[in-house]
This record gives sequence, structure tokens and C-alpha cells, in this order.
Amino acid sequence: MSMGAGLDGLVLRQHEVPQPGPHEVLLRVRAVSLNYRELMILQQGRYPLPVKPDVVSMCDGAGEVAALGSGVTRVKHGDRVIASIFPRWVDGPFSAERAAQLGGSVDGMLTEFAVLHEDALVAMPAHLSYEEAATLPCAGVTAWNALTGGLPLKAGDDVLTLGSGGVSLFALQFAKAFGARVIATTSSDEKAERLRELGADEVVNYRSTPDWSAEVRRLSGGTGVQHVVEIGGGGTLAHSLKAVAISGEIGFVGTVAGGSSMIDANALFASGATLRAVAAGSRTQLSSAVRTLAVNKLRPVIARVFGFDEAPAALACYAEGRSFGKVVIRVAA
Repeated sequence: MSMGAGLDGLVLRQHEVPQPGPHEVLLRVRAVSLNYRELMILQQGRYPLPVKPDVVSMCDGAGEVAALGSGVTRVKHGDRVIASIFPRWVDGPFSAERAAQLGGSVDGMLTEFAVLHEDALVAMPAHLSYEEAATLPCAGVTAWNALTGGLPLKAGDDVLTLGSGGVSLFALQFAKAFGARVIATTSSDEKAERLRELGADEVVNYRSTPDWSAEVRRLSGGTGVQHVVEIGGGGTLAHSLKAVAISGEIGFVGTVAGGSSMIDANALFASGATLRAVAAGSRTQLSSAVRTLAVNKLRPVIARVFGFDEAPAALACYAEGRSFGKVVIRVAA
């Protein structure tokens, strides 16, 4: 994959099966899932973290341990595992020293075999398929971090999720597992019904209700919501600042919906809330998210699964932005 080259930047190549070194694991990749970062790198030619030339694409992946290097103790041959997208970020706050990222500064998961340090791996929940598990390392842990990495999420809190992308759907599922009340926004009655089926307590159609932040505040009893999982950026942040409660928190995931509007400092101050940037999450946070899925038998929402040779088509489908849930590539059965 080449930065800014578009879908033509995806080139199929054949390599020898890599060999794991000390404390490394050879992973037979079974599935990967797509995230907005791939579009930023391929189509927009921009990304806040380094991307090496000709990098193997995709940060999300799940597979089976095929071989062990010397000294490996955390996993064994045949284990079904998920790869944390920041292999060096085991716990604690994010930092430059922990910023090496799969599909960025190091090769990613869109390959039949990948070598990873054992510290990057988390056991898959037994009830999930490889395709479902592959959706967790980026969108799943980002939603978890947005809800739990700053202001603690408590039972009875009001949570606002935006749209029906991967992060928003995970946030909805996690928030309900915590006993929170979820208000979701969407663009159609059909999606509204699906959001309710996943557990949303209230759904606001932002097309028929342009002043949706006022409706969210009304639905939260006039005080605003304690948590916002903000994925829209310039297009929705102004509304989120109006919908959040005093002393609440906006987990700022990114600008999936585009938009380059400057933050209104007066609106931020008037909100009385915290705006916190969320950069996916650590392996420890991924482990916590995985345990929550396992205990509650939650399943990620998958929109469509493509074959390995259909990777460009999968990216084109994802780029359309109409999918309800995650777009996945099955690397091997």
C-alpha cells in the first residue's frame, strides 16, 4: 500500500513465509476489517502517524498461532488471537514511544502470515468467528477507550452515539452492557429501527431533526448526556458541545464524516465539559473490551464480508459510507 495512491495503491505481492524471532509469533491471518484510517492513508494521503513506504495494509486482524519463536510464554500453537494495533502499547497513557502501528510504521494484517511480538496478542472470545474478532482492535477498543478511558462510565449515565459506523455500534453495545442509557443519531428510519434492536433507548433522525442536539438534551431531561462518542468532527462537534452535560466528556474519535471547522473555543468553554482525543487503545484496554464481549456474549455488527482477492472492492464498498456495521475481508477460511 502506498500513501495517497488510491485503490490502485493496493498491490498483490508474494513473499516467503516469515519466521518468528525471540518472543515473536507467526500468525496465520484469517480475517481483517476496514477502518477509516485506510481511506485516510490510501485516498487522502494524510495520517497523523508515520506510514512507511510500501507498507502491508490494515491494522485490524485475527488469526491462528502457526509457529512460536524462542521464549514465547503468552500464547501457544493453535491459539485463536487478535492483534493489538499498537504492538508496543501494553498499558498506561499513549506516547510517542508506543506509537508504532500495524499498517502504518510497521507492516499490517492484510497478508496470509504476519509476525508479531507476543505482547501484542489477545485471546479471542470463544463465541466469536475470526471475521467478528477482526473488528475489535481498532473500532472495538476505540469505543471502549472513549467510554472508559477518561470519565468513568456508570450505570444510569446517558450516552450519545453518532451514526451506525463500527465505533458507534460498539459504543452502543458497551454502554448497554454497563447499564447506561443510549441516545443514538442516524439518517433513516430503517437504521433507527436497527439501532433500537441493538439496544438504543432513543434514536434521533438528524435529517428530519436538524437541531438534533436540542432534541438530545430534551431526551436527557434537559441536563445533557454524560458521554458523547464523537466521530463526525467538523460536521457534528458543534452539536455535541450543545448536547453534553456540564462536567461530561466528549470522546473525540476523529473526523470520519469530514469537515475542517475550527473548534469554537467559546462553545467548548460554555459546555463545561472535557474534550478528550481518543487514539484507539492499549492491549490492556483491548483485553478489557474482549472480556466484556465474552461475558455478555455480544457480537460485532458486520455489514459484509469480502474475499482476500476482493480487497479493492471491500475498500470501495467501505468508502461509500453506507454500511451498517463493519466491512471485513476473509483472508483464509
